[in-house]
Amino acid sequence: MTETRLREQICRYARSLFERGLTPGSSGNISVRLDDGGWLVTPTNASLGFLDPARLSRLDPTERLVSGDEPTKEIPLHAALYDTRRGARAIVHLHCAHCVALSLLPEIDPRAALPPLTPYYVMRCGATALLPYYRPGDVAVADAIRGLAGRYACVLLSNHGPVVAGDTLEGAVFAMEELEETAKLYLMTRGMSPRALNAPQIDDLVATFGLTLPDRSP
Repeated sequence: MTETRLREQICRYARSLFERGLTPGSSGNISVRLDDGGWLVTPTNASLGFLDPARLSRLDPTERLVSGDEPTKEIPLHAALYDTRRGARAIVHLHCAHCVALSLLPEIDPRAALPPLTPYYVMRCGATALLPYYRPGDVAVADAIRGLAGRYACVLLSNHGPVVAGDTLEGAVFAMEELEETAKLYLMTRGMSPRALNAPQIDDLVATFGLTLPDRSP
């Protein structure tokens, strides 16, 4: 896909996410890794609903701004995911309400923030890690991401929001949407003993779709 098409795709998906209320105001950011090792990334303090393809930040492989507006302050977060998820070509970070609400709950397992409630959560997300709170833009979040050693494509930042890596921008967006819907289902059924998928059902998904799920052992 040409860089021009990628710019248009970023703006189209970003506007869709914004218009559905998945990231308010000027929150959230999206990046795509280019064939030359550089990135396209949404600018700082920019609403995802009103992006200009020509003003997206263009970074070189060393994360230096080449053209466009100043990039999001979450560059360390994106860089750490790209470094550890070698197949990742796109990253989406939002402030969607149900995922943020989930990150506030005391019972959440940091190794599996959500139970396997649906097959599509398992297929698109696998599992979701929960990290402690870091100030937005804090470079320390990069060390926390690297500490996950690339095992998770979906990561929930406490009191902040989710970040999802995908092998395409479409894949990252679809996984983000599935993550938010599963967080919503969890909150709707919390305390009601919902019936999650069991181990044989998960094994069947893994075998059928060739999934690789994070190891939850200590």
